Amino acid sequence: MHVPDGFLDAPTSVATGVVAVAGVALALRRSRGDLDDRVAPLAGLVATFVFAAQMLNFPVAAGTSGHLLGGALAAVLVGPWTATLCVTVVLLVQALVFADGGLTALGTNVTLMALVGVWVGWLVFAGLRRVLPRRVGSVPVAAALAALLSVPAAAVVFAGLFMVGGAAPVEAGTLLGAMVSWHLLIGIGEAVITFLVVSAVMSVRPDLVRGAQPPGPAASVEGHREVVAR
Repeated sequence: MHVPDGFLDAPTSVATGVVAVAGVALALRRSRGDLDDRVAPLAGLVATFVFAAQMLNFPVAAGTSGHLLGGALAAVLVGPWTATLCVTVVLLVQALVFADGGLTALGTNVTLMALVGVWVGWLVFAGLRRVLPRRVGSVPVAAALAALLSVPAAAVVFAGLFMVGGAAPVEAGTLLGAMVSWHLLIGIGEAVITFLVVSAVMSVRPDLVRGAQPPGPAASVEGHREVVAR
């Protein structure tokens, strides 16, 4: 989903850059209460995993690419605010070191993957947790469904941005069809990977899974274990 330079016009790129800066600034402020001695190492591992997953690119249409996003997985493991920072760091390194996604399009890519991908995934996950049984096995299921929906959601937002400020010579309808269809398939793969990773972490260290904890940044490990044991 990395957007290259020149794919969107300057006003649209500037607008998404402003959104990205605001979102990341808010995430920096709100993540302070989430990061502690237990979460910080996991955040580093999550960023590394997302980086590796996103490096596996394949072309979709007119210079865009498709790959796993990892936003929903990151949000479930370390919370949405920290996940936003993790994905943003990954995108910044990819743009600066590997030229994966343009520098002028960095704001667009952060908006699509670190904001839309993470927060759609988290909101879907949180909604499913309210309706699914309060059991350990419900956490990976909710995470997988969240991952499945977050990927095409980001693709739809990108297609909307292109309809507003597309600068590349490609028909908007063609791009929308290609992006949504490919990212639905990617979403299925991401759902499987998310289910397996969350299940594995839940089996050995459920206290590290932010999405399985009771609401509130100050939730204790004991309270978390009581909830997931129901």
